[in-house]
Amino acid sequence: METKLYIESPQNGKELLPLVRAAIEAEINKLELAMELANKRLAPFEERYNVTSAYFIENWAAENLNGGDDEYVSWVGEYQLQQRLQKRLLQLKEIQYVDTELLRSH
Repeated sequence: METKLYIESPQNGKELLPLVRAAIEAEINKLELAMELANKRLAPFEERYNVTSAYFIENWAAENLNGGDDEYVSWVGEYQLQQRLQKRLLQLKEIQYVDTELLRSH
């Protein structure tokens, strides 16, 4: 899926696009750091039970875990957070920036 970002401004349009791009890049950097932290929090669960979080979500229940409901809720919560972060990160990374000045010259 392709996402194109068009910025039109009656004044300073050329200056606005780099600002928007920098803000999105900063958000990407924050999300990448958050993903690293989420993955570090998931790693102990995955190592303890020797399964990926995706496999755990699809196939396991609280009864499968030594820590029962508390551990299940923690693992599920971390995994869901990681999935939301990943989705947002992918959405931002797919943005293509289009110079509207080039569009007007056609």
